[in-house]
Amino acid sequence: MENSTTEKKTKRTLLFIRHGQSTWNVEHLLPGQLPGIALTEKGREQAELLAEALKVLPITAIISSPLERAYDTAAYLARPHDLPVLLEDDLKDTDIGPWTGKKYDELYKTDPTWKAFVHDPTRGPEGVETFPLVQQRAVSAVERWLSREEVGNYPAFVAHADVVKLLLAHYMGLEVARAGFLFIENASVSMVELAEEQQPRVVAIGWTPKPGWLNPPVPAGAEESAGAS
Repeated sequence: MENSTTEKKTKRTLLFIRHGQSTWNVEHLLPGQLPGIALTEKGREQAELLAEALKVLPITAIISSPLERAYDTAAYLARPHDLPVLLEDDLKDTDIGPWTGKKYDELYKTDPTWKAFVHDPTRGPEGVETFPLVQQRAVSAVERWLSREEVGNYPAFVAHADVVKLLLAHYMGLEVARAGFLFIENASVSMVELAEEQQPRVVAIGWTPKPGWLNPPVPAGAEESAGAS
């Protein structure tokens, strides 16, 4: 007679990865779903460093947003594991409609509608994708891929900051409106463990091999002194 208490529980580990620094990140421009936005040299270095750090993990599949900044990051992650990069449209960044290509600092000062959307991303003007809609498509995409046996138990999903935040909010049971409070750095990985008959376990949020918060603050005047040497 089979003892159910000794049955092996299936555990799946999901990695949610944000792309490396892009040219538009540096320029403080809102990319939305616009294609053709490349990684900077720093972004490529970040992706390569993250790939090196994650090569010890038994990653079984790499699924990426088709936007270049995500796909190119995914390509770095795929090489150590000799895996193809599988594309998923529903992992694309938030469609921000007419705000695409605008500088977000300027919009915050001059556009009250943008300011209202930042304050409450659950509601937005026509042509702008709200957080609930982004979360719905992203979670559905992850669940579709998890239903495929060939994806295995250790898949990595490469996407964008909003998408990663909203996926984490889903597994954390966090209100959609509060997802924006999560900080997801470029080329960072977040980890969620799923096990049968258990609540999802968020193991890491926005981890990078060289976290920015670990750098000690530079004393006033130190930069000038260093530049003069």
